[in-house]
Amino acid sequence: MKNLIKYIAGAALTLSVLTSCHKLDLKVETQLTPETFPQTAQHFVQLTGQVYVQLRQGWSTDYFFMQTLSTDEAIMPARGGNWYDGGTYEMHHKHTWNKDNGHVNSGWSWLSGIISKANQSLFLLKDAPESPAKTSAIAELRATRALAFFMMMDLWGNIPIVTTFGETTSPETKTRQEVFAFIETELKEILPDLSIATGTANYGRPNKYTAYAILAKMYLNSEVYTGTARYNEAVAMCDAITTATGTPYSLESDFKKMFFIDNGPQIKEFIFAIPYDPGYSNGFMIYSRYSLPRSLQAKFSLKHTPSAPMSTLPEFYANFNDPNDKRNAQWIKGLQTYYDGRPVTVATTRKGYDQFYTGSDASNPITYQVDITPNVTLRDASRPFDAGNDEIAWNMGYRNNKFYCDSTSSNRNQNNDVPIFRLSDILLMKAEAILRGATPTQGQTALSLVNQLRSVRTTSPAWTSITLEDLYKERCREMSWECWHRNDMIRFGKYEGTWGFKTDAQTFHRLMPIPASAMILNPKLKQNPGYN
Repeated sequence: MKNLIKYIAGAALTLSVLTSCHKLDLKVETQLTPETFPQTAQHFVQLTGQVYVQLRQGWSTDYFFMQTLSTDEAIMPARGGNWYDGGTYEMHHKHTWNKDNGHVNSGWSWLSGIISKANQSLFLLKDAPESPAKTSAIAELRATRALAFFMMMDLWGNIPIVTTFGETTSPETKTRQEVFAFIETELKEILPDLSIATGTANYGRPNKYTAYAILAKMYLNSEVYTGTARYNEAVAMCDAITTATGTPYSLESDFKKMFFIDNGPQIKEFIFAIPYDPGYSNGFMIYSRYSLPRSLQAKFSLKHTPSAPMSTLPEFYANFNDPNDKRNAQWIKGLQTYYDGRPVTVATTRKGYDQFYTGSDASNPITYQVDITPNVTLRDASRPFDAGNDEIAWNMGYRNNKFYCDSTSSNRNQNNDVPIFRLSDILLMKAEAILRGATPTQGQTALSLVNQLRSVRTTSPAWTSITLEDLYKERCREMSWECWHRNDMIRFGKYEGTWGFKTDAQTFHRLMPIPASAMILNPKLKQNPGYN
């Protein structure tokens, strides 16, 4: 079982005990009291567990939808009305979202919840006896809270900064520049107290290198966030990770295995990852439910039928143009066969295969070999954003299986852990910062850094030159389905482009609207420009 998850059940009990101890009329019936808890490192993990539970709950759902479906990386059209869901996914694709969009509302609540639970945990442990375990726990909570602030700043720009538990007054919106400065100060303050341990010891909790990675991401995007470029500082943060004593991280040679169902602390490329376990309902990682074609249930021995609404777009798949690249294996495309070479077939009717078929033999049975086609077409004009409800529609668009589907799970939830920061991202960030004007360090160039990565990802010859456009495409190949593509598209000036059925070019859509529910709860919040 994943190291972090086994403490989750204890976290709820711990909070109940500590909270009840503030009620003087309540009889204490446990040995865990403010005088005896927390003391050990395990106690502190239990106390902080609620924060990591909250982090698990939204990353692979609401956050994934906002960061991925708003780009050319993925699309979720309706099929016979299935998965239209009030136009939520159409809004993401066409950049027509508003303050009532379901994922905008739930994503804000999820990230605010991380911050709130971190504040609560910090409040509960402030009076605990001083110890190295307490110092580390406080630093880890503040780092996780800083990550949540970063994600909110990235999505919404201007947000409130709340650092105390039980605050009764509504906080005012802070500018993006103010939020940036707060996160930067917060991370720098806690760096000395964060552990340098990697692997199983603190898997799923932030260490010193996690803080460096957040800062590197912030500095790389500083020109977007604050108007001031800070590429040299981005390089410095990347170097703090790659030159650390003992070289704690290394590139994995098996790209596919890195995202398999048994990934975890043994993956040397993961700097910070979210552990998932299908046996627990406090966080869902269900990528294969969205991406895997329904017709491949038997091939992958799944115990559930995939919903299959999500695919990539030809514009994004065009970046996978190296036939020798190992990362190509993450895609399901073309004619499908079982592992022994037999064709994957589906028995249906002519009408079932093509709902628009009008021949007299429409009800005649047919059997066809599944062919996953590259293009996504909206064929059913009677429904909005609808590809149709037939076999042609369900086979549209190449499918991503990077986070390999889990045949061991009895439900739709998967066992694959999801990385937030990987070493490959650090190398690409440093390369990009140098290309954008930072001073090279450690004898490395943008070209040498990218070739370092490509040497374990493809058997094609090393590159002899590199441009920002080359690096952007390399990031597409390396970081797909990991919630960074929206961030990349904005930084590279591509977010206002045209892809699929999206033609919107309004720059204010680089920020999401402050959700209606949040503004009702806090009238002091100021809506982002361009939204009502």
